[in-house]
Amino acid sequence: MCIDCGCPTPTEEHHHHHEPAAKTVRIEENLLAKNDRLAAKNRALFSEKGLFVLNLVSSPGSGKTSILERTLTDLRGEIDFAVLEGDQQTANDADRIAATGVPVKQINTGSGCHLDAHMVGHGVEHFDLQATGILMIENVGNLVCPASFDLGEDHKVAVLSVTEGEDKPLKYPGMFHAADLMLINKIDLLPHLRFDVEKCKAFARQVNPDIRIFELSCHSGEGMDQWYDWLKEQASKKRNS
Repeated sequence: MCIDCGCPTPTEEHHHHHEPAAKTVRIEENLLAKNDRLAAKNRALFSEKGLFVLNLVSSPGSGKTSILERTLTDLRGEIDFAVLEGDQQTANDADRIAATGVPVKQINTGSGCHLDAHMVGHGVEHFDLQATGILMIENVGNLVCPASFDLGEDHKVAVLSVTEGEDKPLKYPGMFHAADLMLINKIDLLPHLRFDVEKCKAFARQVNPDIRIFELSCHSGEGMDQWYDWLKEQASKKRNS
């Protein structure tokens, strides 16, 4: 089961509530240990290919897919992207990404609430990694479970929209502690909301003093250049490392 919320994972059998707690803990530890081994294998492959990899995490509706759509469109011709789309059901988001012309692979997790390293390792088999500069992994919408699962990425990027409330970093500290970057999205809506941007940033830094924060709107385009500059800089460093 997922160690955070108790939901079953696609690669694990169901475990009944009457089983001893110690056995459950061992199963959880073994699950994470196996995932970490596969994540290390993914990371070695990505490093060999000079591939910069981001794991985008958020609650549902934060705008991850919309940010991806605009990013892929605006940086067309500058960076070669590939995208892994994680959702429990449907290929709706993958269809949206495919419309940009970028290679995309949908991963449906069924009852699982997150992607794991095994899924990612198989998912990237569909791409020409040698010809790819940045791999974007859009995780299942969930601010709990994906925090615990390393996929072999360079950074977790937490997306938080201004419609969600500025206290999310305190409510879900595991995710914002695991993330290196936070994107505060939909800032074009700020005139219509009671969202305190500075308080949100302070809460995030309370959980993770080193977290980097960009404020942007994938609708209006405000702040997107800062995000693009960071992507290009990081991809260049990875390629030349």
